[in-house]
Parts: sequence; structure tokens; C-alpha cells
Amino acid sequence: MSIFGKIMSAIFGGQPASAAPAGGAAPGSAPAGAAPGASTPASAPMAAVDVAAIVDKAVAAHKGEKLEWRTSIVDLMKALDIDSSLAARKDLAKELGYSGDMNDSASMNVWLHKQVMSKLAANGGKLPPEIKH
Repeated sequence: MSIFGKIMSAIFGGQPASAAPAGGAAPGSAPAGAAPGASTPASAPMAAVDVAAIVDKAVAAHKGEKLEWRTSIVDLMKALDIDSSLAARKDLAKELGYSGDMNDSASMNVWLHKQVMSKLAANGGKLPPEIKH
């Protein structure tokens, strides 16, 4: 399963996660997934999922760790028990079609967080108002 698929599965309980990898393994498949009707219909009928409630509950399970998932892709991945290593984030960046310098991890992380939040919203995730997507 793709890294983004794991994120989707953790948030949505598996339904859209099966749609994300089915869109294709090409790095550009996730951004293009919203345009073709191939993977969108699987997630379109779902009711909105409160992303904050789900991730906040996951964060609570990480007692003693302050995870700022609303602003950090690393903390989001940690909260969801997904590998947040630089290698994993580079794989996620490739998967989502990042074209910037992957050695500039700060810029890549900001881009990744924005993309993941945007894609969660596009797939029926209800984001808190402070998260711009």
C-alpha cells in the first residue's frame, strides 16, 4: 500500500485508501486522481469524516509526545503510526508528484502537509478551519 494510501486508510478506515493506489502507481497519479472519474467515485458517496477528531484521538494515544499534526507532516505521520523517516517522506513526495528539491526537507515537508490536507479534504475529510488547503 502506498504511503498516502496508509494515511487515507488511517483517517477513513480503509475505503478511500483502496481507491488511492488503484488510481495507479505513477508519481503523478494522486494529484490527477481527482480529475479522472476512476478513483473519485469510490470516495465521493462517503459522508464527511472529521479529520481532527480522528487524528486528535490518535495523538492522545501517544502520551507524553507533543504532536503538532495540524502543521507538521512528520507529526501527522507519527500520530497515525506511519513511518515518518526522511526516506518515507521522500517516497510520499514522489508519490504525490513533488517537483522541488528533496534535499530541502523543510520545503518538501511544508508542501507535503499542504498536499495531504488538500487530498484529505478532496476525499471527504472535514478539516479544522485553521488548516488552509
